[in-house]
Amino acid sequence: MTDRHHLLVHGGTFAAVGDRGDISGYRGGSAPDGMFVQDARHLSRWQLTVDGAVPDTLTPVADGDTARCVLVPRGGRNEPPAYTLFREQAVGDASFVESLRVTSNRPVPTTVRLAVTADADFTDQFELRSDHRTYTKAGAVRSRRVLGHGVEFTYRRGEWRSVTTVTTEPQPDAVEETGTGARRLVWTLDLEPHGTAELVLRVMARPHGDKRALRVPRSPAALQERLLAREGRFMEGVAFPAGWPELSAACARGLADLAALQVPATGPDGEELRVPAAGAPWFLTLLGRDALLTSLFALPYRPRLAAATLPALAATQATDTGVSEVAQPGKIVHEVRHGELAHFGQVPYARYYGSVDATPLFLVLLGAYTEQTGDTGLARRLERHARAAVGWMLDHGGLTTRGYLVYRADQGGLANQNWKDSPGAICSAEGTRPHGPVTAAGAQGYAYDALRRTAWLARTVWQDVTYADLLEQAAGDLRDRFQRDFWMPEHSFPALALDGRGRQVDALASDAGHLLWSGLLDKEYGEQVGRRLLEPDFFSGWGVRTLAAGQPAYHPLSYHRGSVWPHDNALIALGLARYGLHDEARAIARGLVDAASATGHRLPEVLAGYGRDTHPEPVPYPHACVRESRSASAPLALLTAVGGA
Repeated sequence: MTDRHHLLVHGGTFAAVGDRGDISGYRGGSAPDGMFVQDARHLSRWQLTVDGAVPDTLTPVADGDTARCVLVPRGGRNEPPAYTLFREQAVGDASFVESLRVTSNRPVPTTVRLAVTADADFTDQFELRSDHRTYTKAGAVRSRRVLGHGVEFTYRRGEWRSVTTVTTEPQPDAVEETGTGARRLVWTLDLEPHGTAELVLRVMARPHGDKRALRVPRSPAALQERLLAREGRFMEGVAFPAGWPELSAACARGLADLAALQVPATGPDGEELRVPAAGAPWFLTLLGRDALLTSLFALPYRPRLAAATLPALAATQATDTGVSEVAQPGKIVHEVRHGELAHFGQVPYARYYGSVDATPLFLVLLGAYTEQTGDTGLARRLERHARAAVGWMLDHGGLTTRGYLVYRADQGGLANQNWKDSPGAICSAEGTRPHGPVTAAGAQGYAYDALRRTAWLARTVWQDVTYADLLEQAAGDLRDRFQRDFWMPEHSFPALALDGRGRQVDALASDAGHLLWSGLLDKEYGEQVGRRLLEPDFFSGWGVRTLAAGQPAYHPLSYHRGSVWPHDNALIALGLARYGLHDEARAIARGLVDAASATGHRLPEVLAGYGRDTHPEPVPYPHACVRESRSASAPLALLTAVGGA
């Protein structure tokens, strides 16, 4: 498939369209093709033909919140186009709207036959991933019904029911069967000399269980106006650094993306919330770790994200043990899914708890939010949830029995349950994977910070001095153990992890920078680590690599073994500033801001690890999320770390 994908995102809805604005129904590759709501593809074909042929592209769709392109009928130099088509598309909440304007280029009357082939296959996102898995859907039935102004597609499987409705103005002259299940909506337009005709096509998705009274916006322009207003409100009041316009632009772009990446969630009392989704296209849903880090980065500028994320995660906190979901009492959810496969238990992600670090990060954010805002009400309201989270860390998490937070590979879900969660991400310098339970370094830093911040809440908000003393003692003991067990004197650097027998997993990895952010290392060790991360094998010029080059395990195009992650670097920059290494923090900030400037001021999820000295432009990672909340908020973290310097 040669057509590029362009992503339109609005809350929990996204559409991936090609250069001509078409959706082909492609079933594979690194990006899904179609319009998706709550993990299901509600529009799988959307293809325009003119006089029975696919038009040529005069101006392809460009990246933006609205897809616009200019098309003409096929012809040659000696046969100028009889008419020009101006196509504009946008997505709203569970909706997609297109304006199609046809202008005659002739001085005589002209007839044009337009057709849009539409279909909705309701495929679950997990079926479109390139992981070679198949899923049985016994009893599933798809149906189509012609309406006065369009067509309705319905999907049923047991109690599961989803609907996609297509309506048009003016109504089509005909709705034709295609033999594939799709329906072709057809118009015959009679244009006056140099005249214009316009069609508006609206798509409304009704995911299973969604009873909201939603309406499709009247036009892409109306929706764009609404989106711009929302972005403006989201950016209002943030002071951008006047002396560093590139950082200002990256912050503004990030805030605009965060405004678009808000998805609905529910709090402990059933209240409706809007929380940052992890990213589009694959993760337009609540992921605990991602929402927590995003909220932490944005906290000094947009505390409302934390004020929504914390109760949303409290509402999904585990209260029982569930083997397939990796759930244990007090654990904070890793991933929440709303699709058909999750509903029927064919994937474990309806509420999946396979994360060792979301729980301590929940406590870190609760403490940081209270300290930053002075609002003690949320900490009081969530005291029960916070104590349960501490209980999970001490008991099920392993702090009491093993001395550290520990995870085991989940055969039905994630092999690794820290932020580097791809199968081979935790490895030795040679690339071998550890055996048995894994003790990841970064998670211990989060646990240390969580214990300290929760002790502060206990002492100052909950008025429980005994509990505060207990947590402070646990934090101090963890710090002593960590520096004894993880420090590698021969490298003056901490190990990436410990294996099931307590042996060091000796890869030199960026996770050490997270220990600076959480304050786990003594000052002498912290300064050594901070300076080491800026040496050429780690620092590519765009950012710190996840794995230092020169190790056999390193690969510049590996997801977690040598790539450069903006959110990883944002944590490192905050940690460097914490340890007084301001020059190093500024070097990372400059690299990331330069990378953003090369891509329209937007930081992707991840970049390839190639060095700036040999590749003067940042090399994209081939399967990165186009919009990702942690990367969108990373410039705000850089602003916190270095100001406008």
